[in-house]
Amino acid sequence: MRKRRKKTGDKAGADEAPAGPQLGPAGSPFAKTSFHHGFYMGVGLLLAYALYLAVEVTLSLLIVILVAGFLAIGLNPLVTRIQGWGMPRGLAVATVCLGVLLIVCGGLMSIVPAIITEVTKFVEAIPGLVQHYSEQEWLKNLDKKYHLLDQAQEALKGIKPSTVLEAAGGLAGVVGGVVGSVFDGVMISLLTIYFLVSFDRLKGGFYKLLPAPRRQRAQALGDVILAKVGAYTVGALGIGATAGVCSYVFMFFAGVPYAIALAFVVAILDLIPQIGATLGAVVVTLVGLTVSVWVALACAIFFIIYQQLENWVIYPTIMRRSVKVSDLAAILGILIGAGLMGVVGALLAVPAVAAIQLIVREVYIPRQDAA
Repeated sequence: MRKRRKKTGDKAGADEAPAGPQLGPAGSPFAKTSFHHGFYMGVGLLLAYALYLAVEVTLSLLIVILVAGFLAIGLNPLVTRIQGWGMPRGLAVATVCLGVLLIVCGGLMSIVPAIITEVTKFVEAIPGLVQHYSEQEWLKNLDKKYHLLDQAQEALKGIKPSTVLEAAGGLAGVVGGVVGSVFDGVMISLLTIYFLVSFDRLKGGFYKLLPAPRRQRAQALGDVILAKVGAYTVGALGIGATAGVCSYVFMFFAGVPYAIALAFVVAILDLIPQIGATLGAVVVTLVGLTVSVWVALACAIFFIIYQQLENWVIYPTIMRRSVKVSDLAAILGILIGAGLMGVVGALLAVPAVAAIQLIVREVYIPRQDAA
């Protein structure tokens, strides 16, 4: 009886169970780690978002570190050359930094007195300018026709305390920006010195983070990239110095005041690719306008001719020999770098393009050929 009931129960259970083809084939069972995979993916997304927020908050500090590293890589060949003369690395770094400090201080000493002198002259000349223009007939006629003085007085009466506070807040923001820029400059200087002193140790520590089988190859590529960055820095400084010297010679014979200070400004601005030379030309032309219209016109013509010579002869020749980057790649890299990071991106664009070209030529193309 028990056996019959068991068989009957089994038969009934089999009759109640639907056949497979009626509901479709059974799918694969759920993986036991599916929840864990989803959890890990969620944690990864959260960490990626947290990293994005951290980069956004510390972007200014990261730019300072990036600029300091770039300067250290650019100055390292000079430090290495001084080391080759038998000088310890610490003393070689101090010598290079002292030389850079003397150049910067010399440029500032030529600029600051000129600015102070001109501002003082302008403040002292304000009463005479006001009296001079107040006696002009054309200005009197405009005042009679449009009541300019009455409108100016009404505008002054309409100034509210809130407007003054807003102006003060804007001034405070400008002062804060200047203080922040000075702080960034100090931080860049200190980090550059630290990177120069510890350059070999930092480079060796970075290479040790790579897998041992690929370490030698990566070190060879990295050394070439660092050499290209250093060559680019030397080339850029040479181009800026050439622009400063040529500008000084022209301004000396053209009679433009403060030729040394303006030549230093032109040399510094010329370090900015594409737009730096134009900014220097505008500054010199405006100063030349204080002498005469003809001197300003001569300044404009000189810089137009020199910019064409620099863009098509000097810059491509120096960069092609030092960094070996094509003109089209350099221009595209500068435009993209300026759009992403402004002036800093424009400065770092050419060595970044050189590094990318090297990696593509030495790593990517051989792998594609072997595939």
